[in-house]
Amino acid sequence: MIKLVPVRIFDSTLRDGEQSPGATLTTAEKVRLALLLEQLGVDVIEAGFPTSSPGEFEAVRLIAESVSRCEVAGLTRTGAADIERTAKAICGARFPLLHVFLATSRLHLEHKLRMTEAEALREIERAVRDCRSLSANVEFSAEDATRSELSFLKEAVIAAAQSGATIINIPDTVGYTMPDEYKAMIEAVVEAVSPIAPVVVSAHCHNDLGLAVANSLAALSGGARQVECCINGIGERAGNAALEEIVMALRVRKDLMAFSTRIETTRLCSTSRMVSALTGMPIQHNKAIVGRNAFAHEAGVHQHAILKDKRTYEIMKPEEIGQCDSRIVLGKHSGRAALRHLLNEKGVTLPDSQLTDVFERFKELADKKKRVYDEDILALVSEEMYHNPSYFKLDSVEVHSGNKLTPWARARLLINGQLCSAESVGDGPVHAALEAIKRCVGTSSVVLRDYQMEAVTSGSDAQGRVSLTVEDGGVIARGHATHTDSVVASAQAFVNALNLLRYQIEQKNPAEPAPEMHKVGGQS
Repeated sequence: MIKLVPVRIFDSTLRDGEQSPGATLTTAEKVRLALLLEQLGVDVIEAGFPTSSPGEFEAVRLIAESVSRCEVAGLTRTGAADIERTAKAICGARFPLLHVFLATSRLHLEHKLRMTEAEALREIERAVRDCRSLSANVEFSAEDATRSELSFLKEAVIAAAQSGATIINIPDTVGYTMPDEYKAMIEAVVEAVSPIAPVVVSAHCHNDLGLAVANSLAALSGGARQVECCINGIGERAGNAALEEIVMALRVRKDLMAFSTRIETTRLCSTSRMVSALTGMPIQHNKAIVGRNAFAHEAGVHQHAILKDKRTYEIMKPEEIGQCDSRIVLGKHSGRAALRHLLNEKGVTLPDSQLTDVFERFKELADKKKRVYDEDILALVSEEMYHNPSYFKLDSVEVHSGNKLTPWARARLLINGQLCSAESVGDGPVHAALEAIKRCVGTSSVVLRDYQMEAVTSGSDAQGRVSLTVEDGGVIARGHATHTDSVVASAQAFVNALNLLRYQIEQKNPAEPAPEMHKVGGQS
């Protein structure tokens, strides 16, 4: 049995994540998310940057007092006053952690801090000692570590460790490094500080090149035992390493990376959605682990396999992260097996002939709509169940309408196999279309008694479902149709009603043939 090495999850959603443009949280929202992160099982909650504003100080203070099962960190610069105020903000925590940082790259030292390397080393030593006098747990971060000279970076982390730091963080502040390069840097830092004190080496990776998670995993291979990350990978610029991706990568690939975390993975989805809702930052549909499409399957080949064994196209179970189930998405790439599966789930069983008809019409609809909803499919089934002998078949309908135009329509129908067409005007495009159909089939006695239209689904490309009732000589017939174009849906519903009307007249008077009803329409 593989022995798993524990890894600390340091969550920075409330500090680095909140620094995403537009993601500012209220104090109450930060406390609410902190409690969710505690339930999720993170080891450290970085509550904020207390000296940045009075409101931030108060939020960190309340989080420190509210959380009891994990460490609460406050970020601070190296100034003595900043350190004291940050320590005051987190003093109510059961497990407080002071997190102090200073840049170590020449670029930052020269252009931002105006410091020499010797001055930076003295500043690190003093700041870490000050932090250690106020907190038993101190983390030192070497900002822009991955663009620092390795020789000086090792001097800086040795100085921090000798001064009392319990955690040494090696941030890839601008997402610059590559996995192999970062692993080697972590190995060098571990080798440098291990003889000095039993410190934890931490990785904090940004996603500017899309490598934050890969670099974090590489750091673990190099000896890091803490990873700093954010829910949904939010953060400055392109964001941070995504907590849910790191955690599930370790869970799924224990064969290659023998690490464990305290994360209750079944809470990942709900926590992700709450972070998205409160920050106003949507989760991209194809986002790994928690995206809407992470367990969705549209391709027919995939759907067919998934219905037999989910392992064919899923490397983890959706319930592991708090998802209800895999989702079969019906679209233009879907196959007949997926359609039958959906209908069976809805309690609808169709004979093969009707299923074929519904499938063909579903494919036509999928070519027109970006997304086909369950309600769309059920509408097609409902229409199929109202299907009648097609003496009349709608070939096409064309309308012209506008606020300064008289509505006009042309209808083309196949009537008992012959193509006929007719034109008409009306009070509106639907009225004009129905009148054109009446002229095409050659009837003036059919009266429209009821007409209803509703959107089957939401969105600008929603299908319109039309239900209407017609009467001729006391015989009543109903027609139903759905289409993304309301005029087409209306025309098809009317034609369906005419078919049923003709069929009922024929059944009512079997000795007399039903009227041909196409004397007026011109053949073409």
